[in-house]
Amino acid sequence: MYFQKGFGLKSEVGPILARTYESPVIERLKALGYQAEAGGLRFKLAREFGFCYGVDRAVDYAYQTRQQFPDRRVFLSGEIIHNPDVNRRIRDMGIQILEDSLDPESRFREVAAGDVVILPAFGVSVPELTHLKAKGCVLVDTTCGSVLNVWKKVHFYARDGYTVIIHGKHHHEETRATASQALTHPGGQYLCVRDVAETERLCEFILGRRSAADLMAEFGEAASPGFDPERDLQRMGLANQTTMLMSETLKVQATLRAALVEREGTAEIEACFRAFDTICSATQERQDAVLDMLKDGGLDLMIVIGGYNSSNTQALARMCAPRVATFYIDNPTCIEDTSIRHKLVGAAEETRTGGWLATGPRTIGITAGASTPDSVVGEVLERILATRGCTADQLAAPDGAAAGAQMS
Repeated sequence: MYFQKGFGLKSEVGPILARTYESPVIERLKALGYQAEAGGLRFKLAREFGFCYGVDRAVDYAYQTRQQFPDRRVFLSGEIIHNPDVNRRIRDMGIQILEDSLDPESRFREVAAGDVVILPAFGVSVPELTHLKAKGCVLVDTTCGSVLNVWKKVHFYARDGYTVIIHGKHHHEETRATASQALTHPGGQYLCVRDVAETERLCEFILGRRSAADLMAEFGEAASPGFDPERDLQRMGLANQTTMLMSETLKVQATLRAALVEREGTAEIEACFRAFDTICSATQERQDAVLDMLKDGGLDLMIVIGGYNSSNTQALARMCAPRVATFYIDNPTCIEDTSIRHKLVGAAEETRTGGWLATGPRTIGITAGASTPDSVVGEVLERILATRGCTADQLAAPDGAAAGAQMS
């Protein structure tokens, strides 16, 4: 049994989702034109932030699944999305989130025929899906439509004999699922590059300045089994993890293209290189909204909210950090009495910063990754206000601004 469109229980789970994930604080801030102030603090909320359609759909389907199968064991093949609050609530419903593993047999050892398995918004690899179908599980597939769009491009590349170069983190669930699509075609191959720097090192081989052995010493874990650089880097098609930074994907594309033009000549580039824009629209909208805030200026600091393992949230933090003091937090408890726990861009561990919110008037930008619900964003605002002895009820339109004038 395989379900991709829910169970028609939207009316039953809708009120539960609204109570759990919506926020009157955020609705108030939107009604005030995405700007409000209290206690000497002015908050500016990004015009696009938080839950995207794909995440909202995945969470909705998880709740519907619990309602549809109240007496069955329900599993999630990994986190439904990369947000600790949402995953905690999923567990509280009695849905077991399985630990990650590259081996389907190990990952799904506890799952038996007739059990229900929810496939997350990132999708699962072809071997995992095949394994679950063979077990006779009930499958509820919440794979995001943007991810499915990337998979289509990967199939086109591999079918036509192009090695798939994926801009993404090779260990990420979505990238692994995307890479597995290439292997469904005879001779299909893939190689993952994390950033422009890795792309440049790949191009050193393309231009004959690096040996195949040296290349594979670096990219062995990020390439398909049996990958042969001499054979497999003749024709390439570029895809990407949907939540990467768009500007970086474009640089990856330009870097690869320039290397192939140098090797093959301009006349041959269309025959040996293909590229499509596969960054999801929600990711791009959230990045654009942050860019607009940064361009407008006037921010003393930026709060970026989302899971520490959320690629799209990491991208937002990376955009902000060079321009303004940025605090990347994964939940409201990171806001403490006089300090804040947060992750610096690129850091492995969380850090604590004291005196992060100076006295006097401050303007704070707020954004959140696509897997962060409004309820979490609202609680972050409330905890920040509490440091000034204020509550959300005191939020008012900034001086000279008409409440609701900029509602969208």
